[in-house]
Amino acid sequence: MFSPDLLDKARQLLDEARAKQLRIVTAESCTGGLIAGLLTEIPGSSDVVERGFVTYSNEAKEDLLDVSSELIHAHGAVSEPVVRAMVEGALKHSLAQLAVAVTGIAGPGGGTAQKPVGLVYIAVLRQDGAVRIKELRLGDIGRGAIRIKTVSEALTLLRDLL
Repeated sequence: MFSPDLLDKARQLLDEARAKQLRIVTAESCTGGLIAGLLTEIPGSSDVVERGFVTYSNEAKEDLLDVSSELIHAHGAVSEPVVRAMVEGALKHSLAQLAVAVTGIAGPGGGTAQKPVGLVYIAVLRQDGAVRIKELRLGDIGRGAIRIKTVSEALTLLRDLL
């Protein structure tokens, strides 16, 4: 299902997190659980992967991660403020020390001139408050490619914040 390179990247992340005794929680919108799926593809990942939230709808973001409807209405679900709220909510509602959240427009529809297909926001938050947020503008490279590139970038950001 996942490429050997992506599996190696996941394995390295899990090994480093395990060595630091860190557990990870995911909060995913446009990737629909692919980050958690990739991490749990690795045998023994259960000591690192604490839980995952698939919050595809705005209501799920509100109910499971405490993202306010006002924030979504003001900025849109695909925005830096919303991904920040998602990652904060994931950490709050888990037993993990490291959280990752993603939201984006994978296409083929749903894009606008201001928020085109391929726009993705990724946030990583450590329990001590260290945070990294990245905006990707991948272009309309296809739904699958957008989702896989987002997963890869999310793993890179997680490793950077270990």
